[in-house]
Order: sequence, then structure tokens, then C-alpha cells
Amino acid sequence: MRKTPPNRDVQREARDWRRESDRWTHERHIERGYRIKWGYVAIAYLVEFMVIGASLWGSWLFAGVYSDGDSQAFYFMLLAPLVYAAVELCRVPLGILARTQRSYFIRALAIVGIIFAAGVTTKSVSQLGEMMFHPRLMDAAKAKTALKDAQADRGTIDNRIATADARVAQYTTELDQIEKRAAENASQLAGLPAQRCERVYGTNSRGQRYSNMKCVTDPRTATLNASVAKAGSDRGAVTKMLEEARKARGDLDRGAAERKVADAEQAYRNSVNRSQLHSFTAMVYGVDPIDVSEAQVHAFLRIFVFVPAVCAAFASTILALCAVSVRKTFMDEDDLGATVDPAATPYMLDSITDALRQEMALSQSRGVPDEPSVAAQAPAPAAPATAAAGGAVIPIDRRGSAQAASAGAGA
Repeated sequence: MRKTPPNRDVQREARDWRRESDRWTHERHIERGYRIKWGYVAIAYLVEFMVIGASLWGSWLFAGVYSDGDSQAFYFMLLAPLVYAAVELCRVPLGILARTQRSYFIRALAIVGIIFAAGVTTKSVSQLGEMMFHPRLMDAAKAKTALKDAQADRGTIDNRIATADARVAQYTTELDQIEKRAAENASQLAGLPAQRCERVYGTNSRGQRYSNMKCVTDPRTATLNASVAKAGSDRGAVTKMLEEARKARGDLDRGAAERKVADAEQAYRNSVNRSQLHSFTAMVYGVDPIDVSEAQVHAFLRIFVFVPAVCAAFASTILALCAVSVRKTFMDEDDLGATVDPAATPYMLDSITDALRQEMALSQSRGVPDEPSVAAQAPAPAAPATAAAGGAVIPIDRRGSAQAASAGAGA
């Protein structure tokens, strides 16, 4: 299927329309004195919306973690981030105003507003940076706490073993004393005389005679029986406490304490190796990551959090400042007020004439028939009315004048 050739009238009108639009846009820029590159402004707004979106999402997660399930506290924690997002959205327009306003006072106010908004952005982005490092730091802190507890347990193992041994010896001694006392009471009880029984006769109040058996026991028997019973109860209590003391002593093992410390050190090293902040801090200070102190980590944390936050705060603003072009970047020299000396006009016309002659000679050498050009149809430029310093008029065609002068001199 043959394609329909494009309509040249339509293309010509579209080209004229584009030229007219470009000319109108150029004249508007000249009138205003500046031009805004909206592509850069769009990129700046894109960066700004990404920062705002990340800040709001981070604030949402932060409120969900630290509100402890209280819905009212959750929404309270989101009010300030919304205001911060609105303030951050003002940085790009303030950057454009700082370049386009003619009043220096307004420019100063815009710059102050940029600094304030950048401070809010720094706070939001630094919070995101801290949230990024927080989980690893918490893992490292927990592992370090467990390591300190294991080391303290190992440091006091000797004292606790000595205390447990003393308790076992005390209960063993008490049990031996109870056994000895019980044995003595039993031997004394066995050495007492047997119970004596005899028949007793008599008459009651009614005058009746009776006959009963009466047994007489040694009075020391009751005391010895009570002592034996008490020794048995004491023996049971002391035996129970002795068993508990021996069990506690069995749990105290120097080898187990050493193994616990070694396991805690390995867990802490693994947590530190998973922490990027510890690795960078150890690299800067030239020490082992496990030997990095908390002060060094938090000092480096300030660099890792605040420096990128400040850079992120001013990045889109700087792009918005650079998106504005002042007059010198897009106006011609004539638009800037530059003037051409009338004495230089013949030299400019001479260069144009030479270029036209070279073009005509090149076309003739190629066999192309001469077409009436603009230069041929245009009337010859008149000689300048102004006179040179010596009173002579500077000719337009300096080459032809020079040939005529040389011919006259030869004649």
C-alpha cells in the first residue's frame, strides 16, 4: 500500500508555529530576565517527594513500634511528621524564588526559609538513618550485655564455689552432730530400767474392794523420747538442706563458666560483624570491631547520619537553584545592550560578501545554474555616510577598491 506523502502546507504551518512559539518564549524570557529549566525542577520535586514519602513511611513505622498498641498515641506521633513534610515541600519553590526575585530582601528571606526547611529535612532524614542502624546496634548491645554477665559470672565463680563448699560443710557438720546426739539419747534410753508393774489392792468409797495393776516408768524416759523425736525431725530438715547445697555446688563449674564466656564472645563478635557501623568505625580507628567502644560508635554514627541528612536536605534545593538561568546564559549580545561601532560595519559586510562570492563560485564549478539569491536580489549597500578620521569614506568592498588603486598606480 502506497503511503500518502505528507502535506507540505501542514508541515510548513507546524514549523512556523514552532518558530513563533520559540520566538514568543524567547521574548518572554528576555522580558522577565531569567529562564527556568522545568526538567531540572521536575527532578528536584521528584527527589523532594521521595524524601517526604520515605520520612512519612518511617514515621509510620516508628509510631507503630513505640506507641505500644495505643491507637491515640500512634496518631499523636504522626502529627509532627505531617507538618515536617509540608515544610519540606517549600524548599524547591524557595530555591527558585532565591534566583528569580529582584529584591535582595526577598532573596534573603528565601535563603533563610531554605535553611529552616533544610533543618527540618535533616531531622527527618537523620531519623531514617538512625532507624536503619538501630536493629544491628540493639543486637550488638544485647550480645555485649550477655558477654559482660558471663564475664562477671566467671569472675565470681571462685567466691561462689567457696561459699557453696562452706554451706555443704556446715550442713554436714550439723547432720553429724544430730546423728551423734540421737545416738547418745538412744543409748541413754536403752540404759534406763524397765517399767515396774505391781498389783494394788484397796476399797472404794462404796466399801467395795478392788484390785488393779499399777506400772511405774522411769521419769527420764519421756525426756529421752522427746530428744530422740526432735533429733529425727532435725535430721530430716538438715538432710534436705544438705542435698540442696550439694546440688548448688554441683552447678558451679569453672569449665562451664569459661565455655559460657566463650559462647558469649562469639555471639557478640557475630553481632558486631553484622553491624556495618561497627565495621566502619573499626576501620577508621584501626582496631578490631569487637574492641570498638560505645563512644566511638556513636561518634561515627553522628557522621553517618547527619552528613547524609544535610546532603539530602540541600540536594534538591541546589538543583532548583541551578534550574534558573539568568540573562547572560540565554540572551544574545545585542539583547545584553552591546553596540556595534559604525566604523566596523564595512568589515562585517566585506566578510559576508566574500562568503557569498565563494558560495557562487562553488556552485558554478559544480555546474549548478545560478539561481537568484538573496544577495543578488538585494540592492547594493550604500557607502557609509560617516567619514573616517582622515575624512575619507571607508568603502564596503575593500578588495575591489584595493585592486582599482593598484591599477591606477600601475598606469
